[in-house]
Amino acid sequence: MPVLGRSRTAEISLPWEARRLKDRIGPSVRVLFVGINPGVRSATIGHHFAGYSNRFWKLLYEARLVPERLRAEDDERLPAFGYGITNLVPRPTPGIDTLRPAEYFAGLAALKRKVRRWQPQIVAFVGVTLFRSVFNIPSGRPIALGLQEQERFEGARVFVLPNPSGRNANFSYGEMLEAFRRLRAYDSRLRAYRSKAPGFRLRARHRPED
Repeated sequence: MPVLGRSRTAEISLPWEARRLKDRIGPSVRVLFVGINPGVRSATIGHHFAGYSNRFWKLLYEARLVPERLRAEDDERLPAFGYGITNLVPRPTPGIDTLRPAEYFAGLAALKRKVRRWQPQIVAFVGVTLFRSVFNIPSGRPIALGLQEQERFEGARVFVLPNPSGRNANFSYGEMLEAFRRLRAYDSRLRAYRSKAPGFRLRARHRPED
């Protein structure tokens, strides 16, 4: 049986409210997935997108972003496939209603530093609400899923994905899968064009928010 390090043992002894998830980022990351903040189960087990109804890992596989089925417990393997995960706000909560404006402000500053450091080609915001908060977009303005042609985040291209939580009634699973497939297609095209013609600007068709 493996022996846990002192820091890991101390972390496990903490209540879920006091735990923080580790970012899964590395120098090979092309696409950085950004969630708004961890949920209760993610904080409890120490892995991203771990909610029982969350379809993130299923969508990754069925969209062919990864070649094998992964679970939340496999999140540390994502950088090997060119993907990373972080959250805007590190504090876990059952929902987002209790997140404070100061946490958003501090989280945005931290996210900018991470993107400048690791330089992913694409920052994929997982959730329309998250994208609105980062870019200060009013709720009455429709948001298209997919590539945001007019936006950059610290130099990275910006992609909007639907929140894959089972509580998200705004999108069907088919619509979620289509958005993740479009991310895979755009990532593949971007890699191909960057190798042949640096600076070539790709365009992608958008899909309405609702």
